[in-house]
Amino acid sequence: MNDLKKLKQICKDLTILYVEDEIKIQNQAVAYFSKFFSLVDVAKDGQEGLEKYKSNHYDIVITDIYMPKLDGLDMSKQIKDIDKNQKIVIVSGCSDSENFLKSLKIGIDGYILKPFEFIQINEIIYKIANSIKESNENELYKNKLEELVYIKTIEARELEKEKIKNYKDALLTLVDLTEQRDTYTGGHSLRVAKYCKFIAQELDMKPKDIDDLYEAAILHDIGKIAIPDSILLKPGKLSKVEYSIIQLHVKLGYELLVKYPMFKNIANIIKVHHERIDGSGYPDGLKGDEINLCGKIMGVADSFDAMTTNRIYKAKKTPQEALKELKSLAGVRFDEKVVEASIVALKDIEVQQEITQDPFSEMEKERFSYFYKDQLTQVYNKNYLDLILNKNKFTNKYKELQILFLKNFSQYNKKYGWIGGDILLKEISALLEKIYQDALVFRIHGDDFVIIGKQGLILEDMYEFCENKLVKCSHLTVNIQENNINSLKDLENFIGN
Repeated sequence: MNDLKKLKQICKDLTILYVEDEIKIQNQAVAYFSKFFSLVDVAKDGQEGLEKYKSNHYDIVITDIYMPKLDGLDMSKQIKDIDKNQKIVIVSGCSDSENFLKSLKIGIDGYILKPFEFIQINEIIYKIANSIKESNENELYKNKLEELVYIKTIEARELEKEKIKNYKDALLTLVDLTEQRDTYTGGHSLRVAKYCKFIAQELDMKPKDIDDLYEAAILHDIGKIAIPDSILLKPGKLSKVEYSIIQLHVKLGYELLVKYPMFKNIANIIKVHHERIDGSGYPDGLKGDEINLCGKIMGVADSFDAMTTNRIYKAKKTPQEALKELKSLAGVRFDEKVVEASIVALKDIEVQQEITQDPFSEMEKERFSYFYKDQLTQVYNKNYLDLILNKNKFTNKYKELQILFLKNFSQYNKKYGWIGGDILLKEISALLEKIYQDALVFRIHGDDFVIIGKQGLILEDMYEFCENKLVKCSHLTVNIQENNINSLKDLENFIGN
């Protein structure tokens, strides 16, 4: 809503109650809303807001959630108990699904996330003000001609569609927030939706079914909003327990959507998109025709996107390689007709080359550090070395590595204590990174280090430093390719032999 004159015109006779405990935000809101509304009243918490509401009439109530005495959701519920038609907008800095679900159950008319943009606020306020206007007109003209009743009925349906759209927009905001947590998943849902649409068109499905499938694909990972960051954002392979937790996103997404009739079809598609026709999928181990057609299509599209996207521990496949793998699984994991349609529909798909889990932004680097930096020395840990070696078998980027072995370190700890030993490890790590600035430095097995990224590294530079610290060192050069070193385990076996 960029037409402020139109917004002012429709709001000029309306009143508003703004409930907010942060005075600065409250003052800013009052200054802004006073431009449009005839009256802007304020309350500093939910209890004061409820008391004012009982004593006065307000066309619109706008409230924060977390406040002292009585929070915004409880206040809103009590207001709706007084007048179920009262227009209420929630403003919150929190994007958790629990508050969003509570808002839906209460019957909130709008949900705005902080820090909010005034364009978004204007659009919601305009829609609500327009709804109030239409409601008043309905009341004024309820006894008029049958034609007018018919027109207003149509308008009411349009308003209901608009309300559904608002709900969908809020859900899409949650999806966007989930995908922004990880740049790899950002865009995944849109790609899957696009692939689903192409496959469904190839199968000559009805337009309404294609629309439902596309919408379901957009929302298919919405349940991940409840998955902990430590699992959802983990760049490497998940453990068995971690994988079982992330599988819960299907059930969580289904339960979020199925309660509302407008989303029932979508929810039933999302629920089965990880099922496989041989019963090996989840959450229910469904087989064959127990899985609806849209779910089968989404399963293929989701798998195709995973195959054609670079994972940090696995190189991506070309679209042709991915389709070949899908064909090999037709009749086993995936429906044969769906795979056949996919081969036709996706054969000319061009996959964005930049889609990757490798870190590039400052935020991604920080996330990366959380999983792959040694907490003591801040060089890389052995888990990242394992991934680098695993990727190297596909890229052949690195030819050799150097291992720095520290000896007599236990005696050093005994003489200077564990704290002294930690300090020395930090100093050695800092020196290695300074000497080998263009290389990757890893700490493994407590007091040994691996340097990878250059050929012909000379680690003798470290000898004098270590000897001055009463710690002896030695090093070993390992040709990665000649010795088939494709994992940390391979390296450990090589050293052991």
